[in-house]
Amino acid sequence: MQQTALSRAIKSQPCHDPTGDSHYHHYQRPDYSRPLLVISKAQRKRLLRRLRFLYGEDTAESYLPELERIMMVYYAHKPPEMIRSERELSHADRFTEKDIILITYGDLLRGSEPSPLATLARFCETYLEGTINTLHILPFFPYSSDRGFSVIDFETVDPHLGTWQDIEDLEDHYRLMFDGVINHVSSKSRWFQEFLNGNPYYKNFFIVFNSPSELTPEQRQLIFRPRTSDILTPFQTINGLKYVWTTFSPDQIDLNYKNPDVLMRVIEILLMYVRHGATLIRLDAVTFLWSEPGTRCIHLEQTHQIVRLFRDILDIVAPRVALITETNVPHKDNISYFGNGHDEAQMVYNFALPPLVLYTFYTEDTTAISNWAKGLKYFSDTATYFNFLDSHDGIGLMAVKDILSKSEIDFLIAKARSHGGLISFKTGEDGAKEPYEINITWYSALNQEDNGEDTAFQVRRFVASRIIALVLKGVPGIYLHSLIGTQNDIDSVLATKSNRDINRTVIDAVAINEALANPLSKISRINRELGRLITIRTRQPAFHPNGEQRILMLSPKVFSVIRISPKREQYILTLVNVTRQTCHLDVQLSDLGTSEMFWYDLVGGMEWIADDGTLSVTLEPYDIMWLTPLNTPKAALSLWR
Repeated sequence: MQQTALSRAIKSQPCHDPTGDSHYHHYQRPDYSRPLLVISKAQRKRLLRRLRFLYGEDTAESYLPELERIMMVYYAHKPPEMIRSERELSHADRFTEKDIILITYGDLLRGSEPSPLATLARFCETYLEGTINTLHILPFFPYSSDRGFSVIDFETVDPHLGTWQDIEDLEDHYRLMFDGVINHVSSKSRWFQEFLNGNPYYKNFFIVFNSPSELTPEQRQLIFRPRTSDILTPFQTINGLKYVWTTFSPDQIDLNYKNPDVLMRVIEILLMYVRHGATLIRLDAVTFLWSEPGTRCIHLEQTHQIVRLFRDILDIVAPRVALITETNVPHKDNISYFGNGHDEAQMVYNFALPPLVLYTFYTEDTTAISNWAKGLKYFSDTATYFNFLDSHDGIGLMAVKDILSKSEIDFLIAKARSHGGLISFKTGEDGAKEPYEINITWYSALNQEDNGEDTAFQVRRFVASRIIALVLKGVPGIYLHSLIGTQNDIDSVLATKSNRDINRTVIDAVAINEALANPLSKISRINRELGRLITIRTRQPAFHPNGEQRILMLSPKVFSVIRISPKREQYILTLVNVTRQTCHLDVQLSDLGTSEMFWYDLVGGMEWIADDGTLSVTLEPYDIMWLTPLNTPKAALSLWR
């Protein structure tokens, strides 16, 4: 008993929380000696309603006790201090201006530390202190393909990356985002192997046909296909040849959520992630969760109900944990995963942003992105966008299908190709191939190699492009390769035959450290300037995700946004010159809702004085300004109400 109590006490010591609040490690084992979870009648009714929609009355009633058991087991892992601290959580301040998310693979950096995860920790501690407070570590589980997204074992850290202890060490310093890759499993996973072996429990874990003809041509044509591979893959089983539903690849076997046992096991896994430190759970490609022949098998109401069920469960047992949905689809469909702003994801990937930013810098014209940003819908003060520009995947094109014209998308593709980019395709509704995403590093997308431009000028363009994600309402994210300006890795593509590997280069940590030590290197310039701007941003309450936003159309050359803090004590006029030309702006103070004469640029450290109701500023090529009134009058802020 003494050893158990001691280990429990050590495990529940408060660790650093980037938001300023204390949070606590979960117990390693459940403690049933304390009061158990009490689920209210209203909560039970809501859970039952979700299950009824999915499975009908009788099945819902029979599985509700199992769901409650899973939640009670998880709850017994929580120390009392964690439970008490959650009562003080402000959901409107779950995300603040201090939040910046770094996206990385667990082994993107290779160094001399005992594990790649330890190398990542050292890099973040050395170079990102005070700038990044959240780490999205891409799937770190054993896998068989797709760089981690074909998971063999959901419950184990890939030994090539490190251990659960490495993950929990990172939890002491950062918020952590884990991937819930829950719409499919690896063909090498135990679940699928048990299916092949005829284990009756796993018989209905997957979507199986005895013949490919059971899925009719009409049904096949309806299915939304994110890839060009066949939707059915043959496998020899103990019961003969079977054809299994595989949305993404023959190695990624879709789970059958029509079987409530699948849902129960997945809920256990997600709560296990929370126990290991996840405060954000990314639902990977969640729109494909529920498949129904005779439909498009995308955005089905059953999928939305499952996301809402996950939200209900977390709201009850782990209210600090947020869901983030990743759906590379047209914008109007993507934002449907906000639900009503209170019942689905707290954060949604802003998939339209990357191609729009790229298009803006290719055309040197902000008209398209400004018109789109003007119409962005914000659903509540507890839901926001994840503003990213690049990631481990490519630059998705689906989100701008209804925003840019076909000729504009074709121009975007052609321009990216001229920068060394590749194109991945999907099967369209007519059965033909159509572009799905651009595969390219963000630095190469902005800068052509060997074009004679000065490195400092290229870095200036690159940094300017990234600022748009920092000033728009939401939480910004940055892929590790963009911290160092990685260029296209064609050799990896040739070796693996995977277009996405153009932006997944494994980096030698020693070489990066040496480059960062040289103030004139490209890597050092990017890291220094981007880090400086991120640091400034995290200190401005106007950039709070719930701060107001107004898009201005001052000039096609300049992306212009006004941000106002939730408490209305600060507003900032942000300006980004997206062109290689010097730009002069005459900004009417009446358009800004103020008569303030004296302004200060948070980025450049300069003061600007308005004259006769006009604030005249000059932006050099790819210049950035964050202008704030030196004395903000309350009367001016009232004009924004």
